[in-house]
Amino acid sequence: QVQLVESGGGLVQAGGSLRLSCAASGRTFSSRAMGWVRQVPGKEREFVAVISGSGTFTYYADSVKGRFTISRENGKNTVYLQLNSLKPEATANYACAASTQSTVSRKISDFDSWGQGTQVTVSS
Repeated sequence: QVQLVESGGGLVQAGGSLRLSCAASGRTFSSRAMGWVRQVPGKEREFVAVISGSGTFTYYADSVKGRFTISRENGKNTVYLQLNSLKPEATANYACAASTQSTVSRKISDFDSWGQGTQVTVSS
């Protein structure tokens, strides 16, 4: 498995931006697709975005498409999530996850390593 540590969350006004980072340990980082999910207390975990191991392919949830951008730097074992035009409904704990495969998949069950998450709060 991969150990993951997120950072970059915080409080932002609606319309603002944040950049989340996720640092990964281990030597298999570039062979794994990486994703971001979010969760609100009392609700199920929601898929947000995923990027392939090479960084060539990405896939987004419809609710964030055009506003969020996932990227990665394999040389730094880091994946990012740029959040733009934030809305109050984006308030959640955002966690990064490592997939069992290198190709993109939105299935939560394809991820086997999870970080603790970083809180994003968007005020109206």
